[in-house]
Amino acid sequence: MDPRRNPFAPGAGTPPPELAGRDALRERVAVALDRIRAGRAAQSVILYGLRGVGKTVLLTAMRRDAEQAGLTVISIEAPEGRSLPAVLAPALRSALLRLDRLKGAGDKVRRALSALAGFVKLKASYGDLAIAVEHEAEPGLADSGDLEADLTDLVRALGEAAAERGTAAVLFIDELQYVPEEQLAALIVALHSASQNQLPVTLVGAGLPQLLGQMGRAKSYAERLFAFESIGPLDFAAAEAALRNPIEGEGERIDQEAIAAIFAATEGYAYFLQEWGKQSWDAAEESPITAEDVALAQASAIAQLDQSFFRVRLDRLSPAEKRYVRAMASLGPGPQRSGEIAQAMDVKVTTVAPIRSSLIGKGMVYSPGHGDTAFTVPMFDAYIRRTMN
Repeated sequence: MDPRRNPFAPGAGTPPPELAGRDALRERVAVALDRIRAGRAAQSVILYGLRGVGKTVLLTAMRRDAEQAGLTVISIEAPEGRSLPAVLAPALRSALLRLDRLKGAGDKVRRALSALAGFVKLKASYGDLAIAVEHEAEPGLADSGDLEADLTDLVRALGEAAAERGTAAVLFIDELQYVPEEQLAALIVALHSASQNQLPVTLVGAGLPQLLGQMGRAKSYAERLFAFESIGPLDFAAAEAALRNPIEGEGERIDQEAIAAIFAATEGYAYFLQEWGKQSWDAAEESPITAEDVALAQASAIAQLDQSFFRVRLDRLSPAEKRYVRAMASLGPGPQRSGEIAQAMDVKVTTVAPIRSSLIGKGMVYSPGHGDTAFTVPMFDAYIRRTMN
């Protein structure tokens, strides 16, 4: 079939042609944001799950929903090696300037800009914080040099500015697990203060499974402040919709047996469904796409995943970390006990503990239970066994 009309779009955070199986969650978040704008209580939302389940795509869809609803959106990704103030301040500046340009913007918006001007003085503590704020700082407002106190001042001022404009300010933060726990604690405190003061500020964040433990360690009351939503693989009905609807939208068809074969190969992981759908379309000479076409596409789908999804993560690891993941993969899909991984490496558990911690910090593994270790990347164990001796 014509590859020019192939509807599938595997890529990092690339919106799929059919965002299936997530409507109920999108509606719950939309309701929460509307309640917050109306001055009613609602929890901030944290999406968590493995790589490839579609967290970023879902977060992007929720952000667009919020923008269409007229909310003030502050959207960032928390990269490794950068501080929260450094990535948050420029996004806040843009949002506040948008509010300031609105007709009738009042004193609360300008006061929030003053708070941001004071906040950037944290650059003495966070060397990667470097933005210019063309506004005079208000002495004593978000300028103490203490992140927790200053971020609380800033978020409160943001909430007051949003309330003045009859809107809500929504922080959308992806890869939240990369925010150091001390900085994560400051963010939680700031959001808690805004909630206590009934200010229209909230967070919709996304991260890997270890984020739950990080937030709990940062502040014990996080479990009450946030609604934690597990994002997993799609069930068969949603996976079928994700495959069938885009194909039929192009005037073509796919057999039920082909859908079943793709679901079995991908286990319902959203990113993998896109890759298998793309390769199966390209392998088919004519409509409908059959199970035989899916079988022909298997090798190319795996090769693309190896190159674009798995390898980039393996290449980030040190030699010691590669030995650890090799030993872990040799034991099967997991989760695996730390002692068994150490035994497979022929070393003591205490020897590998720092390596495990480093891999957790890089977002490669997480601990689903005490003493257990699992990959954050689905099917990564099979890739390791395919490619590493």
